[in-house]
Amino acid sequence: MTAETAVALPALVLLAVMLIWGVLAAAAQIRCVDAARVGARAAARGEADAAAVARAAAPPGAAVQVAVEADSVRVTVDALSTAPGRLAGLLSVRLGAAAVAAREDTLTGTGGGAGPWPS
Repeated sequence: MTAETAVALPALVLLAVMLIWGVLAAAAQIRCVDAARVGARAAARGEADAAAVARAAAPPGAAVQVAVEADSVRVTVDALSTAPGRLAGLLSVRLGAAAVAAREDTLTGTGGGAGPWPS
């Protein structure tokens, strides 16, 4: 029975580490999605520091890019999620998210002089 425990215990520890790493990677992905959404909302309002707002909500070390077009903004957040300890070199995953929002300063009425958009 001791031999079976000695063989099974390292496998169980490795499985637990992998599960914890998976949960941490999923949490970092959710933070990337939230950061892209917050940054796109800030850029759509015309805030000058939209990239800083997105970077504050993103995981540590994430890269944030803001692209402003004629009628929309796009914010892309990329981050690297690594495993803890010596497994970091083996288990690293690139995470990312993008969000697009319509620029609020370019929105116009839908016609007929019915008033500002949305009516």
